[in-house]
Amino acid sequence: MSSPFPKDFLFGSATSSYQIEGAASEDGRKPSMWDHFSHHSGRIADKSTGDVACDHYHRVEEDIALMQSLNLNAYRFSIAWPRVVPDGVGAVNEKGLDFYDRLVDKLLAAGIAPFVTLYHWDLPLSLAERGGWMNRDTSAAFAAYAEVVVKRLGDRVHTYATLNEPRCSAIVGHLEGRHAPGEQDIRKALAAAHHLLLAHGLAMPALRAHTHTAKLGIVLDVKPYYAADARPESEAAAHHAYGIFNRWFADPLFLGHYPQDIWDGYGEAAPATLVQPGDMEIIRQPIDALGLNYYTRGHVTHDGSLPYPHAAQVQPADAAYTAMEWEVFPDGLYDIIMRIHQDYAPPAMYVAENGAAFHDEVSNGEIRDEGRQSYLEGHLAAVARARAQGTPLIGYLVWSLLDNFEWGWGYSRRFGIIHIDYETQQRTIKQSGLWYRDYIERCRRVA
Repeated sequence: MSSPFPKDFLFGSATSSYQIEGAASEDGRKPSMWDHFSHHSGRIADKSTGDVACDHYHRVEEDIALMQSLNLNAYRFSIAWPRVVPDGVGAVNEKGLDFYDRLVDKLLAAGIAPFVTLYHWDLPLSLAERGGWMNRDTSAAFAAYAEVVVKRLGDRVHTYATLNEPRCSAIVGHLEGRHAPGEQDIRKALAAAHHLLLAHGLAMPALRAHTHTAKLGIVLDVKPYYAADARPESEAAAHHAYGIFNRWFADPLFLGHYPQDIWDGYGEAAPATLVQPGDMEIIRQPIDALGLNYYTRGHVTHDGSLPYPHAAQVQPADAAYTAMEWEVFPDGLYDIIMRIHQDYAPPAMYVAENGAAFHDEVSNGEIRDEGRQSYLEGHLAAVARARAQGTPLIGYLVWSLLDNFEWGWGYSRRFGIIHIDYETQQRTIKQSGLWYRDYIERCRRVA
């Protein structure tokens, strides 16, 4: 029996800087808006912070050895902007750059392809205090920071992503208020969304100028939406919810414009005064690889009492759910890969995040997380199906390598295939991690 994946397919895992690094005030790093938010907002479920997290900053060698033991040949991590350019603009912190320089070299020596994300939400606090992503100047500051990083790391990196989940940065941080900076204003959310996309576009020429073989792109969180009943209003709610979640970000990147139907739906909140001449051409930069983060689907019915798009989430009673109360729905990953491929035809795609939180229990030194193993097995099967349909998928990265600081949930939710004892920092590979290791080995053996 042959493998559904070719020999050069990349199997890996993903993390982000604030969630795992710790060393929050060491070697020249200054605070990010997430440092401030975790310490002062009162919105972290367990009142924790990322000050220590997984102490990855001091345990890089141990964590790379664990990656090797799991047969991983790709690792996605993010650069902490406030570790490299502590004030967001101006002076570069060479000690911060040195950390990532060494990390990349150690990964390459271990046969692991580095996937670098330049922004995974930890905006330097000094920029946040000047308006953050509501301030157009932040887009230019990001491009300058991106150039600093790429000039040092260059083509040793396999793939650069400018941003992780601009939708989440904009909407969860500026409308829902659950993430930093904790705003709850639709106009601010759409302003942040535009400036994030502009930051991506401004950074791409800098990345192109200093790389020749690295793949360049962005990572979007994506979600297919399905109507929960046959009413035309519910079909319309699903269509518009899909547009808000997916098309509002993908259409500018690939088509050079915001989706008109969603713009009309936003009405006066749409960022008409912020979109300057030439912005959409800047945003629509050719990319080499698109990262997709998928966790669950939208399953909605029309509810006129809710704001646009009048979509109420319906949780099927017979479905399985994770500790985040997200439905386990592997078919959604197949469906969204196929739709992105058909609508935008990116030259390459990879699953940049896919995983599940469960309430793991340690028993006799083992973590038998059958639910996570089943989740990964189902979603890898969906990736294999999409590849068989001709989609240009080059890799699959589990979220996450390690249990970590899960943003507003703090340490109360565990996504890792490696368990972290936060008191001792002991790492223990979970059953799902061992299963993933063996799955990768089988695929490579028969490829």
